[in-house]
Amino acid sequence: MPDTVSPYLRFDNVSLGRGARTVFDGFSASLGERRVGLIGNNGSGKSTLLRLAAGLLLPDAGEVFVEGLETKTHRGELPGNVGFLFQNPDHQILFPTVGEEIAFGLTEKGMTDAEANAAARELLAANGCEGWEKRAVHELSEGQRQLVCLLSVIAPEPSVLLLDEPFSSLDLPTRLDLSDRLRALPQAVVMASHDFEFLSAFDRLLWLDDGRVREDGRPATVIAAYEASIRGLKTARRA
Repeated sequence: MPDTVSPYLRFDNVSLGRGARTVFDGFSASLGERRVGLIGNNGSGKSTLLRLAAGLLLPDAGEVFVEGLETKTHRGELPGNVGFLFQNPDHQILFPTVGEEIAFGLTEKGMTDAEANAAARELLAANGCEGWEKRAVHELSEGQRQLVCLLSVIAPEPSVLLLDEPFSSLDLPTRLDLSDRLRALPQAVVMASHDFEFLSAFDRLLWLDDGRVREDGRPATVIAAYEASIRGLKTARRA
């Protein structure tokens, strides 16, 4: 799919191994659309690609650029430009209270403790969570913890958000609520998901297959190709 907008995320000939497995071998892609989705079977490389973009993993070869910053040489600057939402909120939360969790990224960006705490309270109130700042994180439901993680990620106002299966363990009401919040965010979003209904409104989808881009284009086209492939595999197994 040809680029029509300036890329905020670029992978140049990236190779990466995890243990004995090669995940990417010469992978290249440029992302510039406001909403980009990643689909594919488990193990296809979606989560690993997001971790490369966040600087949580560094390539064995090649380069990854986020907002023009190469992740190997500018790793320390990435948190100000990119926010990462884990699939499991318990893998992300660091602090015992909601207020501390949200204020952390703000103090890292240079706010005083008082400024960060005030900004955290304002953000919570603006998202229907007024008075949550003293609540213990472990007492929240999984959906509430995922919301706290999202708020902590957007609090420092990064320009790019990377979301790894954010709906995977949520019930329907919580998923719908989180979906509405994500749609309203001003940031560029790159999201790995199996929720094709949500992804159908995205600007672009990449279907990853064994570390390669199998299809790249408009959601309806890419989803149809992916589903046809799955149906074909099922038919072949029954034959």
